[in-house]
This record gives sequence, C-alpha cells and structure tokens, in this order.
Amino acid sequence: MSEAFVLFKTRPAHERGVYLTLMNHTSVVEVHALYGEFDLVARLSADTSKSLTTMLMSDFRQIEGVKDTQTLIAVEY
Repeated sequence: MSEAFVLFKTRPAHERGVYLTLMNHTSVVEVHALYGEFDLVARLSADTSKSLTTMLMSDFRQIEGVKDTQTLIAVEY
C-alpha cells in the first residue's frame, strides 16, 4: 500500500469546491482545511506506487481551482 500527503494551494474562493472534489475521490482517505501557506491537505492511499503517481499527475493537479500542490510520499522504516 502506498500513501501520500498532498498540500494544496487553491485559487481564491475555490477552497470549498476543491475540498468537495477531493472528498468524493475514492483514493482520498481524509481531507482537512488549513490556515497558512496551504489551503488543504489530503491523505491518499493507493495499491501501488505507480497507481499513486498516475493519480497525482492526472487527477489531482487537474482539479478546477487548484493552483499548486506539494506531495509528501510516506515511507516505512
């Protein structure tokens, strides 16, 4: 199982729409609104690292209102 945390910057007034879109995605485990440099954080889960990469590149960066993302891939010790 591959997991990642994605920080999202949204365009003004798009925070709620991006939040709702993320909540409806099957691979999103949780979403939280933030104060500070980023507007939202989402925890994602995928069966493989390849499917996680595909999802990050094709799904989340294409959401209407997303301005920028930063992805943190979780690893196990």
